[in-house]
Amino acid sequence: MFSGIIESQSQIQRSQVDDHANSKTIRIFVTKPSSYNDLKIGDSICTNGVCLTVEAFTADEIQFCLGAETLAVLGESFSQWQSHGLNLERSLKLGDRVHGHLVTGHVDGVGKIVKTYEDGGSWQIVIQVPQDIKKFFWKKGSICLQGVSLTVNDVQDDLISVCLIPETMTVTNLIKIPVGSMINIESDYLAKAYFQFQVQS
Repeated sequence: MFSGIIESQSQIQRSQVDDHANSKTIRIFVTKPSSYNDLKIGDSICTNGVCLTVEAFTADEIQFCLGAETLAVLGESFSQWQSHGLNLERSLKLGDRVHGHLVTGHVDGVGKIVKTYEDGGSWQIVIQVPQDIKKFFWKKGSICLQGVSLTVNDVQDDLISVCLIPETMTVTNLIKIPVGSMINIESDYLAKAYFQFQVQS
């Protein structure tokens, strides 16, 4: 479980594709942040909004494997990781303050950035979200974009707008992602639980 508060930005140094009979996996080797001095094999790290497991690490790199299901969900957005960089967050410890909102690292869908603009020192982003998850978002609710916990400013059908304050602009990669790019979206865990309960009852 994560909070959506990004600890570090990083880059993919290299990747390795493993082809199988009906699918493939991709291993990525990511620059290890200097502050990540407590890593263990099996740890979970939220990487651009995706919960990935540490397979191996050195003093300089962290190795992750993206399986067929993860690659299928990410689609085109994964191809942009190299150019846009990575937002990283280690998993929460019990007893930590949750400064964002509860994030699982399970991407619900991939949206498209349709507009960005500066507004009084902040950065506005408008995203077109998939039809099947738009019900999970409302004004002042929570959304996770590329692993970043944000507040929904407005909702117009399938268009959602969010605002990045200067701190978020500095510590995340969101301002680097141009219009037309695809972006990983995770809806609020509590919203999904509520709708699931409504369906079952």
